[in-house]
Amino acid sequence: ADELGDIVFVELPAAGSRLEAGTTFGAIESVKTASDLFAPVSGEILAVNEQLTGSPELINTDPYGEGWMLRVRLDDPSALEALEDAAAYRVRIGAA
Repeated sequence: ADELGDIVFVELPAAGSRLEAGTTFGAIESVKTASDLFAPVSGEILAVNEQLTGSPELINTDPYGEGWMLRVRLDDPSALEALEDAAAYRVRIGAA
């Protein structure tokens, strides 16, 4: 979220929708740019954070708490093993 700047809008799919790894599932806009959101995993969306409609800045201020986007039932839980944690991602993009 730091690379985008202050988030001003987020568009997310409805609960009950499906995610397919590598495909877009929504959009995010900031004061700097707009970007598609890409699913890192496949599964069914169980819940969407409706707070983000009125308070998209939660993605910046509390991304691991109140700024969560989706809760997903994974098709294959082992898919998580291929994902980076936040620390590894910061190192990869040179932000560590």
